[in-house]
Amino acid sequence: MDIPRKSAARQRLIKRIIYITIAIILISATTVVLSRLKPAAPTVERATVWIDTVKRGPMLRQVRGLGTLVPEEIRWIPATTEGRVERRLIDPGTQVRPNSVLLELSNPTLVQVALDAEMQVKGAEARLADLRVTLQSQQLTQKAGAAQVEAEYKQAQLRADTDAELARQGLTADLNRQLSALAAEQLGNRNRIEKERLAISGDSIKAQLAVQQAEVERLRALADLKRQQVDQLHVRAGLEGVLQQVPVEIGQQVTAGTNLARVAEPRKLKAELKIAETQAKDVQIGQVASIDTRNGIISGHVVRIDPAVVAGTVTVDVKLEGALPDGARPDLSVEGTIELERLTDVVYVGRPVQGQAFSTVGLFKLVEDGKDAIRVPVKLGRSSVNTIEIVEGLQVGDQVILSDMSAQDRSDRIRLN
Repeated sequence: MDIPRKSAARQRLIKRIIYITIAIILISATTVVLSRLKPAAPTVERATVWIDTVKRGPMLRQVRGLGTLVPEEIRWIPATTEGRVERRLIDPGTQVRPNSVLLELSNPTLVQVALDAEMQVKGAEARLADLRVTLQSQQLTQKAGAAQVEAEYKQAQLRADTDAELARQGLTADLNRQLSALAAEQLGNRNRIEKERLAISGDSIKAQLAVQQAEVERLRALADLKRQQVDQLHVRAGLEGVLQQVPVEIGQQVTAGTNLARVAEPRKLKAELKIAETQAKDVQIGQVASIDTRNGIISGHVVRIDPAVVAGTVTVDVKLEGALPDGARPDLSVEGTIELERLTDVVYVGRPVQGQAFSTVGLFKLVEDGKDAIRVPVKLGRSSVNTIEIVEGLQVGDQVILSDMSAQDRSDRIRLN
């Protein structure tokens, strides 16, 4: 019969307590050590990031924007009067001359008004001719009367001279001399008055004819205007170029001022670029620009800067210089680059994806022979299309990652494979 020993059970209990205590100590120590370890740096494939080296030297500042080619001379042809579109003679895209008829409108009321204006002119001209004849007849009658009075005056003057001589010789009574002298004096007054009336009548005739002539000219001008409006029912291009748009349909009723067609000169084009408002502040008139048409590059210079900002962009007009490449036409999409200035000696690097001018950003700088990269704050300065000035934070020869590293925002160190 086996008898259990109490000392053996006690030893086993003590061993268990010792093992448990050791395990607790080891677990606690391991936890403390692990808590003090830094997390492993995330890994990034080197082939997926853009790495550039900080350089020192000249830097060309440029801004870039998308845009279109537009004609320098565009003419919208409006309707000068109300009418109905009857015919469309030329389709968009056709070369036109100034006298090319694009559309034909109809307006019976205007045609009738023009005919009435013509008849009014003819009536006014007839009245002017009749007035001229009437006034000339009156003037001739008045001239005849004046001539009669002048003849009578001369006769009376001769009689008075004769009676005066006879009276001096005593051959006639002095009363006869006085009566002859009085009669000659009266006729002299009448002769002077008739001459004055004749002169005044000439001025009156001129004034009456001038009034009627002015009425004729007024009606003639009105008739010319109506005739021009009738002629303008035949809508002409008025410019040598290409017909671009005809925004009206046959049978459509249009009012005065409605745009009927657009004609442009396709051989004289300019580029309208949309420059971001943050970059447009440095653009100045006269700066050199180059326009990429995807089929050639055209040089030019800035000629106009729109003062307004639309949808975050500023419109900049560039006048093109030299021959246009094949395929250049209005509304063609282009890309333009404007040269702002040439910096002679600056520290610069390729432009980071999220780097803006005159800002401070965190960039990953390569260390340990390019195997790791650490985040460093970098102060940026003036920017260009593909490069940006380094003010603080990097030295010449440093290599930095310019790609979008927003996925590693929580890490200050990464490993490159």
